[in-house]
Amino acid sequence: MSQELKKAASKGHEKMVTSQEEQAKITEVRGLIGPLSDKESVYCSDASISRYLRSRNWNVKKAAQMLKQSLKWRKEYKPEEIRWEEVAEEAQTGMMYKPNYHDKYGRSVLVMRPCVQKSSSTQGQIKYFVYSIEHAILNLPPHQEQMVWLVDFQGFKLSDISFKVARESAHILQEYYPKQLGLIILYNAPMIFQPFFSMVKPFLETETVNKIKFGYSNNHNTKKIMEDLFDKDNLESAFGGNGDTGVDINKYAERMKEDDNKKHSFWTQAKSISSVAQNAPSDSIRLDAVSDASNTKKIDCSRVPN
Repeated sequence: MSQELKKAASKGHEKMVTSQEEQAKITEVRGLIGPLSDKESVYCSDASISRYLRSRNWNVKKAAQMLKQSLKWRKEYKPEEIRWEEVAEEAQTGMMYKPNYHDKYGRSVLVMRPCVQKSSSTQGQIKYFVYSIEHAILNLPPHQEQMVWLVDFQGFKLSDISFKVARESAHILQEYYPKQLGLIILYNAPMIFQPFFSMVKPFLETETVNKIKFGYSNNHNTKKIMEDLFDKDNLESAFGGNGDTGVDINKYAERMKEDDNKKHSFWTQAKSISSVAQNAPSDSIRLDAVSDASNTKKIDCSRVPN
């Protein structure tokens, strides 16, 4: 792999702490958030609390407050209870899907194709967005906690995207899924997208902005990075790979329903698991993810708007 990708495992400007200091801060956060329900105990694993601490540069009070807000949102929105049947209408065009492969770091991949977006329901789009994130996390391998998003701009029109949906999606991702975004590649974004991006950018944290890269099919550096990140036989042709672009919605529905069952089985066991969850290296709805893989991939950085 390229030197850029080898450097990607670094924490950037993130404050570094020892494992002993980290554990002490995790314990402090637990003290501040107070008693938890069974589901909350499973969610608040050491790995999960560590993500919130890192997101707030190891400030215990800020991390605890952020985690409390996430727990409140999860209690009200119930993301783990969303089922395929509730989002099937939003998903039917293939505007967003989770392909059946990971990148070479083991990160889950979400593909977005704005040109096939047909929904006019803001809440429907947000619900499917949350559902997709939950499933991306569910399918992460051990010791991995991040996602990569690939956005295909082929056939893009401004009417394909909503500022309100983009702003709400950014809020949910940054506030309730901290440190779980590894990279967003905006592939072949046209010039007409730039004003929209400029409107959304003020709502993005600096860390999020730094993870958004513009890639172009006619750019050598983009091609090299895509080859370093993905197996070309898996990667969709829209992103320079040899795989099919798009998704068979019927087969995808079956795969998502299987994941729904897996997710349901996990949460129904929450009560019996919660007694040991605090010491288990779990993250969100998994029990075995505990790492922060790359968060800075440079793709034609000169083309990234300032």
